[in-house]
Amino acid sequence: MSTLSLAGAGYSIPISGYSKPTTKNIRRISPPLQAALVEATNTSSNNNNNNAVVPIILDLSSLDRTEDMQAEAKALARAVNASVYSPEMLSTRYGSRPFKVLSRAFKILSGIGLFWFKVWVDQLQGRSDERRRLRAVELRDVLTGLGPTFVKIGQGLSTRPDLCPPEYLEELSELQDAIPTFPDDEALSCIERELDLPLESIYSSMSVTPIAAASLGQVYKAQLKYSGQIVAVKVQRPGIEETIGLDFYLIRGVGHLINKYVDLVTSDVVALIDEFASRVYQELNYVQEGQNAKRFRKLYADKADVLVPDIFWDYTSVKVLTMEWVEGVKLSEQDAIEKQGLKVLDLVNAGIQCSLRQLLEYGYFHADPHPGNLLATPDGKLAFLDFGMMSETPENARTAIIALKNFFDDALNATVSELNFKTIVDGLGAVLYEYPFHVPAYYALILRSLTVLEGLALYADPNFKVLAASYPYFAKRLLTDPNPYLRDALIDLLFKDGRFRWNRLENLLVQGKMDKDFSANDALQPVLKLLLGPDGEQLRALVIRESVRVSEAVIFGTMIDTYNSIPGPLKNLFFNNVAGPTVLSDSEQKSLMELRAQVIRIWGLLRSTESFDPSMLQPLLQVLQEPEAQNLGRRVFGGITQRFAARLLQQFLRAPTTVPTSTS
Repeated sequence: MSTLSLAGAGYSIPISGYSKPTTKNIRRISPPLQAALVEATNTSSNNNNNNAVVPIILDLSSLDRTEDMQAEAKALARAVNASVYSPEMLSTRYGSRPFKVLSRAFKILSGIGLFWFKVWVDQLQGRSDERRRLRAVELRDVLTGLGPTFVKIGQGLSTRPDLCPPEYLEELSELQDAIPTFPDDEALSCIERELDLPLESIYSSMSVTPIAAASLGQVYKAQLKYSGQIVAVKVQRPGIEETIGLDFYLIRGVGHLINKYVDLVTSDVVALIDEFASRVYQELNYVQEGQNAKRFRKLYADKADVLVPDIFWDYTSVKVLTMEWVEGVKLSEQDAIEKQGLKVLDLVNAGIQCSLRQLLEYGYFHADPHPGNLLATPDGKLAFLDFGMMSETPENARTAIIALKNFFDDALNATVSELNFKTIVDGLGAVLYEYPFHVPAYYALILRSLTVLEGLALYADPNFKVLAASYPYFAKRLLTDPNPYLRDALIDLLFKDGRFRWNRLENLLVQGKMDKDFSANDALQPVLKLLLGPDGEQLRALVIRESVRVSEAVIFGTMIDTYNSIPGPLKNLFFNNVAGPTVLSDSEQKSLMELRAQVIRIWGLLRSTESFDPSMLQPLLQVLQEPEAQNLGRRVFGGITQRFAARLLQQFLRAPTTVPTSTS
């Protein structure tokens, strides 16, 4: 009978009776199924006297999916009694235990009270700046000593530069990686108890000590016995639910006092505490975290530069999470990343694009993206870890953020590299404050995610501009998204006072093309649908006017080019000493030539798109056969004809301008 090997840094696996698989990509087939396949193969071989190969055809991907779903269902069944946050439950549990409550309250107040007393003394002595680093270290130690609840609070503060000075941000960020561990025997006992299996039947080896410790649990590196795959095993801290429940009971009581007696605070503090506590309790359910990872993987791991680890549901419960092991370096360790031949800014850009998709495309985002949860893999992928804290942005807020008119006004009138994070944050705040309710919880989480993202980018390159990298995504979404709200925002952005702003379209296309997923086809079809739809009459009137202008610019621009290319003697012969082919003034000629050049550049941008295919215009030809499109075409043609006829009439009726001759 094989035994479990606890290995150290060398991670050796001397297991008797165990042979490590040699295939690179191991199919996750359960041991019973593996045995059945072997038996079926042996039976087929023994019954075949001609030694012919009898194939056993299996759809392994289908088997994988079926087994994975069954395993997930069993994991969900194990989590059916998982605790959820309930203020009433906490009140019932701790309201009748005054001695326990007072004991914990005294410990919290003594630790935090002593810290604030020292800060107050520093201010009285005028030495706050001098001792700020020292106090930041002390606060980190105080929060660590008070346990998981306050570690989570400190982690939240570590990404809030609006609340904490830089020294505090730096020291509190170490809470992400400097969490003390709990005894290994308690962790191993928890695994056996939760999975109802002996360790040696699950793993062929496991690291002697935790690879990492977090506020709610710690992680071991292990090897699955049935497949040989290396996995990360996350085990919850013992007694953590009791500790967190008591802490939130006390903190909620303080929140009631603040709501009642502190007029300076206008937000509902108790509601904010309940929201935070609810999220922490969700993190205590590792099956929920596994489902979060599964959903995140489905939405965002379709990109080649993003990696999300797989979940092993057979070995996952409320307090134990087993997931694919990811080799990598933290995104903040720039030197280590570059030693692997990787470019930090490529990884940062991958993070920016994935974060924008999280926040603004699907609205399901990783709400705890500190450097410890973002790894650079040896093959250049950005790996996301720890899916305990997730959040969602409602669709109306997502589209409102993309359609920030003031942001695009500033962006299109300035160099994109001059934009900074504060620009979009201020605009985001203005949008959400327009809604007739309190600022939702996801607002703070969005700010947190973007702040961390900017911090990682600036760590890699102090001159890096997050919005310079973000703007192509915004431009692409605005140009291609069929959402009616965004279509209206695009029209509002491109049309002003009945005139089309071609420079804005050109700038949007230039930026949108920088996004790898931009498609000229996607940019054309939604516009056509809106233009020819039942609600497009106002837009059609604008398009007719602009089509006449563009046609005039192309026709007269071509005439001017042709005239300028004719040799002088021929000009005098054919144009009877007329100074030019048109009655246009110099300023009118310049305006038309600029418009024509801009339209030509825009067409060139569309044609140069990787996804451009002339056949994409076929739907346009089909649309033009519809009655509304034909009517629109007649109106445009009529406008062009009238405008051109008027120009020609002016040309023939004007007094000829002779070219002056020199006198001797």
